[in-house]
Amino acid sequence: MSSHHQLDVVMYHFVRPIEQSRWPGIKGLEASAFDTQLDYLEATYDVLTPKDAIAALRGDRPLSRRSCLLTFDDGYKDHFTHVFPRLQERNLKGIFFPPACAALDRHMLDVNKIHFILAGGSDPKQLGNLIDEAVRAHPGLPAPDTFRDEHHHAFGYDTADVIYVKRMLQHALPSKLRRTLADDLFAQTVSSDAGSFADDLYCNVDDLREMHEAGHMIGSHGNAHVWLDRMNADDQRADIFNSFRLFDAIGMPNSNFTFCYPYGSYNQETLSCLEAMCCVAAFTTKPESATPGSDGLLEIPRLDTNVFPPRAQAAPFAMTA
Repeated sequence: MSSHHQLDVVMYHFVRPIEQSRWPGIKGLEASAFDTQLDYLEATYDVLTPKDAIAALRGDRPLSRRSCLLTFDDGYKDHFTHVFPRLQERNLKGIFFPPACAALDRHMLDVNKIHFILAGGSDPKQLGNLIDEAVRAHPGLPAPDTFRDEHHHAFGYDTADVIYVKRMLQHALPSKLRRTLADDLFAQTVSSDAGSFADDLYCNVDDLREMHEAGHMIGSHGNAHVWLDRMNADDQRADIFNSFRLFDAIGMPNSNFTFCYPYGSYNQETLSCLEAMCCVAAFTTKPESATPGSDGLLEIPRLDTNVFPPRAQAAPFAMTA
């Protein structure tokens, strides 16, 4: 059974007081704006529970009106401190996708090191120059101009200088070099104690267990939050399997789990791995509404929070690509 109504899966990352914080450059949703957005969503949509949304996407639950599902990536403490209480007050439920390495090992994600390096007030042009110096000093790498030709381009909200820093530290450089650079820049510009910073930044197992017991769904965001489409099938399978240790710690079954692709990155081998592991639904960053009963359950599109009021100022692709 299919429905003519669409389902908008809303994607959130940081939800916190931002403007008056130590990190006003962090790109996220102000906690007060989250209240306004929930008002809008409740007035405009049927806000589904995860279970009902998955049933609708499967085509088993007809939708009487346009509906939405709330999803939250990366396991930030924001979600426990600012999101969870607000959802509880409204009797709304969402899916939360914490990487196992952050929740269990208190490991700073590479993407978050980059976020805070850029949010700490450092000039992205100067950061790019420091990266170029490291490239020149590293044997066997092309000249910095080669990297700049490919990666120094504005995209979405970000300037070319910001995108260059992001791409170079995310995936363009060899893994050992980019991690060394990210660690050094993080220590210089953010904190010399990454472990303590991670303790404050991410939910812990007790937080996630409380949210799960309150009726929210905890899904997998992988073990190490890596670009899956840059890995072979065995390594992808290992990363996904290792993420199940978080389910074990929370006291959840590993079967019939949901998954969210880190960086929106996956390929056919990822899909095969998830299918073999009995994943019931997997979420992408493809910026579209989902059509229940027709979209593949392992390639569910989502829309960024900025597409909706009170922001509603960005084209869907701008924050999701």
